Amino acid sequence: MICFPNAKINLGLNVTEKRRDGYHNIETIFYPIPVKDALEIVPAREFSFSQTGIAIDGPAEKNLVMKAVNLMKEHFDIPPLDIHLLKAIPFGAGLGGGSADAAFMLKLLNDFCSLGQNEKELEALAASIGADCPFFIRNKPVFASGTGNIFTPVNVSLTGYMLCLVKPDIAVSTPEAYSLVKPAFPETGVKEIISRPVSEWRELLVNDFEESVFARHPRIEQIKTTMYKTGAAYAAMSGSGSSVFGLFEKPVSLKENFPDCYVWEGNLP
Repeated sequence: MICFPNAKINLGLNVTEKRRDGYHNIETIFYPIPVKDALEIVPAREFSFSQTGIAIDGPAEKNLVMKAVNLMKEHFDIPPLDIHLLKAIPFGAGLGGGSADAAFMLKLLNDFCSLGQNEKELEALAASIGADCPFFIRNKPVFASGTGNIFTPVNVSLTGYMLCLVKPDIAVSTPEAYSLVKPAFPETGVKEIISRPVSEWRELLVNDFEESVFARHPRIEQIKTTMYKTGAAYAAMSGSGSSVFGLFEKPVSLKENFPDCYVWEGNLP
């Protein structure tokens, strides 16, 4: 059985306050995009995990896919499986690829083993893996608050827009990015802004990480600037970076502009 975990982008991201536990509360919109990995399981005599595509550092047991498998094994009788992950979503990009892989593994095992878990029960399991993992269970646009773990359905559609996603060969430390942000509640919340036409987002919808990340990595800011120069209706960094996305009303091809970067271009469903 095979499935195709997809990435997400952040439409706006406000770091609103620092919590007593050291984490931060945020407000953002998680929006699914059709940039996908492939995840396959087949019956086997013993558990095994292999991975191809974009190389991932670290041992297999640290991979979020195996964390999801081991979590399910704690609660259910899971038969031995040969598990293969074809990695195509860039990691360290603010796209949630690892979280998507883990959440889709939970759903895959639920279907393959006929476990009968509903979406709410799968979300509870996913929450123990990572804050944004539960989002990928329902995989629909949501307003995310708390640490990015409290979801409220939101009515936003980017159908018909072309998405250009660019990730430079730059690593951004998420803890460092948070440490450089001054938390504050915005004058206008992201839910109100995204209800307006996309053409108005440029001046209103912000990612609080951009200021400090751009100061340390001008290349990322340059990518955003290039997208606007080539006609993007809206462009922004996703999460704490390092990927930048642009929404275009007309087809474009920017691959020649970013020969040293990962580039994905396609229409949003």
